[in-house]
Amino acid sequence: MATFLDNAYSLVHQDNTADQPSQQDLKNQLEKGTDESKVETMKRILTIMLNGDPMPNLLMHIIRFVMPSKSKPLKKLLYLYYEICPKLDSTGKLRQEMILVCNGIRLDLQHANEYIRGNTLRFICKLREAELLENVLTPARSCLEHRHAYVRKNAVFAIASIYQHSEALIPDAPELIETFLEKENDSTCKRNAFAALLSISHEKALEYLSGVIDGVPNAEELLQLVELEFIRKDAVTNAQNKARYLRLIFDLLEANTSTVVYEAASSLTGLTNNPVAVKAAASKFIELSIKESDNNVKLIVLEKVNQLRKRNEGVLDDLIMEVLRVLSSPDLDVRRKALEIAMDMVSSRNVEEVVLLLKKELSKTVDEQYEKNNEYRSLLIHSIHQCAIKFSEVAASVVGLLMDFIADFNNASAVDVISFVKEVVEKFPNLRQSIVERLVSTLSEVRAGKVYRGALWIVGEYSLEANGIRDAWKRIRASLGEIPILASEQRLLEDTSDGQPDSKEQVNGHAKPSAPTGSRKVLADGTYATESALTSQSAVKAKLEAVKAAQNPPLRQLILDGDYYLATVLSSTLTKLVMRHSEISQDTSRTNALRAEAMLIMISIIRVGQSAFVKAPIDEDSVDRILSCVRSLAEFAENKDLETVFLDDTRKAFRAMVQVEEKKRADKDA
Repeated sequence: MATFLDNAYSLVHQDNTADQPSQQDLKNQLEKGTDESKVETMKRILTIMLNGDPMPNLLMHIIRFVMPSKSKPLKKLLYLYYEICPKLDSTGKLRQEMILVCNGIRLDLQHANEYIRGNTLRFICKLREAELLENVLTPARSCLEHRHAYVRKNAVFAIASIYQHSEALIPDAPELIETFLEKENDSTCKRNAFAALLSISHEKALEYLSGVIDGVPNAEELLQLVELEFIRKDAVTNAQNKARYLRLIFDLLEANTSTVVYEAASSLTGLTNNPVAVKAAASKFIELSIKESDNNVKLIVLEKVNQLRKRNEGVLDDLIMEVLRVLSSPDLDVRRKALEIAMDMVSSRNVEEVVLLLKKELSKTVDEQYEKNNEYRSLLIHSIHQCAIKFSEVAASVVGLLMDFIADFNNASAVDVISFVKEVVEKFPNLRQSIVERLVSTLSEVRAGKVYRGALWIVGEYSLEANGIRDAWKRIRASLGEIPILASEQRLLEDTSDGQPDSKEQVNGHAKPSAPTGSRKVLADGTYATESALTSQSAVKAKLEAVKAAQNPPLRQLILDGDYYLATVLSSTLTKLVMRHSEISQDTSRTNALRAEAMLIMISIIRVGQSAFVKAPIDEDSVDRILSCVRSLAEFAENKDLETVFLDDTRKAFRAMVQVEEKKRADKDA
């Protein structure tokens, strides 16, 4: 019976084919060399032969000068040579020299050293020529009774191989191996014997297994594994045995070794789609993913769970908390896989329990330091996001929790939270007021510009009541500090001097350099020297640096640090708040006051951006964007289209984007 190994070939790289010795050179080296030099010669011969040159004329020299050697390394190379050398002549008959080879093989099968016997028996498994097999059959058969297990375990494979390729030589091989199997005590020998019996006689293997089936749960690991392999094959052809096999496999799920448990669970899912069996197998896979330390094993068994989940929709949903126990693993890839599976198993029945566990894990990322902590936190935020979007009943508690962490999270995680909040606040109108209130209260704690931009956008878009607008305005003003910004920064600069205002300080914040002052000094030799002193320039620079380093409210500090994109978002937010206040409130004087203050803030940002108090000057695009907001505030009462652009069109654009994301998620789940 041919196997894939019959058509497997090897190529060994040769460094330089030009240096390839002739056959005569190789013969001389075999004749005159020592055992050590013959080892190198044999390696060269094998390399040349594996690359396509059969070198048939070397066989006799190798028989004469290599076969008698007692060197173990040389003996191994000799059997590799026997494996690939041409054994037939041009007419298809066995070469005469192979009779001598057979004698050598027979002697090695009767050698006192058990490892030489074992190696020779392994070689017999690769022989295909019936004439050769016939000559070595008797000593190979006698090796089944050798005292050493290493010989017996290779002998049983050799007998099976002879039967497969020349059944007529040993027709009683199945009975012989079955008898051997019943008498054998060594676990490896029993395993090899059953595997050999399975390969040559399915009926005999079934007969043996039927006789010992009650003892399989207590058998050795190796034997259990090969018996499971047989069960998987036999259940396909003998469906009447399936019930008996299922009972056995359920027993093997409680085995002490992970390999047996894995194979038993795999076999169980292959034999039946019964929900109880599928659940039992999945539970064992999850248990292995928690217990095993090897991350590759964890990923493999988790993928098994995922495949079972896909094939049995809804059956494994109750195991979601077991899957989430895998998050105790420190490896990020394992955690990612567990979260991916869990998110596909979330249902309305278990979502609250899942979110509670994810909250605890999220808190741990703040209190403890994991490997790749930031990436793990992002995974958790993304998972919580998915739960909240799918199940509105947990959205409120989830959003509140995540916003509590905004100040503790790093930039990337906080940005993920803001993106999540934006989607929730659009999708769940009943949560808008509470979310905006919570977000407004956190503005003083936010330090990242990207997070601040998202928060301001939400505040500007979803502050829909007069009280909410006023509260948001107060928080923004508190985070912005004293305005006009430039004037307050200049005053701070002046206050850093020795109590005296700097008369040379210009209005725009630039210091006017002082001219060098000259003084006459008499040197030791009686001559005059002129000494120049640069006084104010370095002093002003030092004071300016001190002002820049001063502690500022977060929004003000971000603008002074050069985040003008944030400044444009702030301008847009203030414009929306003023326009919406005008729309919903009859208090015209309050609206006008807000409008005037908003315009003052915007112009103040432009002016300070052009001064020396910022780390980088404001760019033209930001100036244009801020000025367009100023013009819109000045003209919106007469031009209602401006209100439509700021209050309606931006919301519509975001709503469309959310719908596209929902469609993508739906397509992915479909």
